[in-house]
Amino acid sequence: MSNVRHFLTLMDFSPKELNAMIQRAIQMKQEWKSGQLSQPLQQRTLAMIFEKSSTRTRVSFETGITQLGGHGLFLSSRDTQLGRGEPIEDAARVISSMVDLVMIRTFEHESIERFAAFSSVPVINALTDDYHPCQLLADIMTYVEHRGSIAGKTVTWVGDGNNMCQSWMNAAEQFDFHLNIACPEGYDPAPELMKDVGDRVSIMRDTKLAATNSDLISTDVWASMGQEDEQALRVKAFSEFQVNAEVMACAKPDALFMHCLPAHREEEVSAEVLEGPQSVVWDEAENRLHAQKALMETLAMNFSNLDLS
Repeated sequence: MSNVRHFLTLMDFSPKELNAMIQRAIQMKQEWKSGQLSQPLQQRTLAMIFEKSSTRTRVSFETGITQLGGHGLFLSSRDTQLGRGEPIEDAARVISSMVDLVMIRTFEHESIERFAAFSSVPVINALTDDYHPCQLLADIMTYVEHRGSIAGKTVTWVGDGNNMCQSWMNAAEQFDFHLNIACPEGYDPAPELMKDVGDRVSIMRDTKLAATNSDLISTDVWASMGQEDEQALRVKAFSEFQVNAEVMACAKPDALFMHCLPAHREEEVSAEVLEGPQSVVWDEAENRLHAQKALMETLAMNFSNLDLS
């Protein structure tokens, strides 16, 4: 099964492939908006396995595979044998024998790695506790649409060193930009990942300093799914790490603001910024649909030598 390509992190594709995928996503969006229908994945089935709740991920993947001519099959851990203790390896072999692509949204990253190791079809990481690469495809696509290439730019991440932060770190390497991370002590990204990215990433404790001369500022909620019991502690720890008008004023005048959503107004971001002229969060959310269509098409093409011309 080693010849099957998966998308578990941004590092699974080369920079050239990722940039081509971004351009394909922009093209697919334009074609859809103009009424041009292309259905290269007819009769193909995407299994969508959800162990974490979702809005954008489910809507974008299910709509995306439908627009490509295929079918999305929703599977929650409450409704399948996975939720009753079936080994991941067994489920991977069975499910992948019946479908063409598998999308998984789960907790431990190791779980999706184990599933992929035994899957006979491509597996897509739709979010784990460590990475959220599909969101980064949409984020980079959004930046390219609004400002052109992100290569050589400065991006500032404000908040927890979580799965989004770590995917931004992968993106800095793959898309050739510098990433400033503004986070409180004790909430840094994984140290082994910091070693891998080298001088492309800088960790800072001052939000305004990190935002200075940035081309893009991005953030996320202070307490992610599964961390609700830490909410009070995190509100205190992150009190100086809100993206507000003062922080945006430190960035370049044409800097963009992004948030993967859902957002908690007046916590990690002020309503003024979220709803302001520099915010592209609604384009960013919509672009999950088109970026993932390009991803599914790419994986299907690599897997089955599909003629997508």
